[in-house]
Amino acid sequence: MNEHVRRYKRYPKYKDSKVEWLGEVPQGWRVLRLRSTVTSCQNGVWGDEPDGIHDIPCVRVADFDRTSFRVGEIPTVRSIDPRAVAVRRLNKGDLLLEKSGGGELQPVGVVVSYDRETAAVCSNFIARMGVASGFDSRFLVYLHAALYKLRINTRSIKQSTGIQNLDSDSYLQESGAFPDLSEQRAIATFLDRETTKIDALMAKKERLIELLQEQRGALITRAVTKGLDLSVAMKNSGVDWIGDVPTQWGVSRIKFVARLRSGHTPSRQQTEYWQDCTIPWFGLADVWQIRDGRTEYVTETAEKISELGLANSAARLLPAGTVMLSRTASVGFSAIMGVPMATTQDFVNWVCGPRVRPEYLLYVFRAMGHEFNRLTMGSTHQTIYMPDVGRFEMPLPPANEQRVIVNFIREKSRKLESLVDKIQTAAGRLVEQRTALISAAVTGKIDVREEVA
Repeated sequence: MNEHVRRYKRYPKYKDSKVEWLGEVPQGWRVLRLRSTVTSCQNGVWGDEPDGIHDIPCVRVADFDRTSFRVGEIPTVRSIDPRAVAVRRLNKGDLLLEKSGGGELQPVGVVVSYDRETAAVCSNFIARMGVASGFDSRFLVYLHAALYKLRINTRSIKQSTGIQNLDSDSYLQESGAFPDLSEQRAIATFLDRETTKIDALMAKKERLIELLQEQRGALITRAVTKGLDLSVAMKNSGVDWIGDVPTQWGVSRIKFVARLRSGHTPSRQQTEYWQDCTIPWFGLADVWQIRDGRTEYVTETAEKISELGLANSAARLLPAGTVMLSRTASVGFSAIMGVPMATTQDFVNWVCGPRVRPEYLLYVFRAMGHEFNRLTMGSTHQTIYMPDVGRFEMPLPPANEQRVIVNFIREKSRKLESLVDKIQTAAGRLVEQRTALISAAVTGKIDVREEVA
């Protein structure tokens, strides 16, 4: 049992629930199937595009607040036949069950409560469940949250063409333990109060992490554009994102100090190009390695290409030390090749000449976030086009000063990253504490009645 949960007392007497995931439950609690707690389980409706006549808010899974287990804002409006609305209109206190969607890390089956007075329906990916007499909506939501965290819902998931579907009949055959209505309400009140406290603490930690990350970004930008000596004279760089630079520095288009090379994908139609693959080939499937902005060098890739594929395509084997930048879909992530490798066309690459150190260029890219945002085109398929890439400009201090700047950034970043790691660890403990508290309360492992009183 979680250390935070141990401080609460237990019920005087327990009995065997005969349900594996529940274990012992308090004497007097009823063990029932979830089916007994709802009056119906009715799929929602999607309707048509708004027509200004039969429009009504429609709750989607994207509107679920998975922290508070409530429906958040409802931005979507659909035109739905009034006869369908009459039998599917949401009532305050209804439970909404996600029936389609999810994925490996976030399986389908989350349940939230509808706590609004607003007239609305839910989409066809959701089932509306009315709460039966004798049961409290918020208690049930917390019980479903415990079931979800324990992945009991996964026993009722049917996979279909990449989208998970939940068999609601099967899921509602799962069991829970239930005290009388007044005690359900007391437990729900307790959990609302305690989870709100924990969520407030987590929000503070998340904000502190954001501030530390902003501080790190500002540190990198200042170091690569202004240097470390704040007393030196400055001049106008002529480049908006760079601003003033030390007078002894230069400013250059990156392609004039590093050879610009694009990536490519050998034809997938030629199966022989994808046999005996040995050459590391960095693509969007590898971006996860560099999303946190900490990793400098990469050596592993999800896919490799063959010598034959390389020879018969525009892909190039680039040397270790090449700096790469994602320019499509996941725009603006950068790293240095730790070994010779090729990249997909989603990346642009620079082989550094003697005037620029790869590590310094890497940190220049990590200071260019706003510039990348300005140059990114497209709403669904985002990209920075090659003509704009060719016009990238950078501040250019002497090579020895670049080395000093890189070492300074690394040292300061390590300290900030260490703080972030400690805060994230503490936030992780809060998440565990929250989960354990919910599970313990709705299964009767702790008695919180006096806490509410």
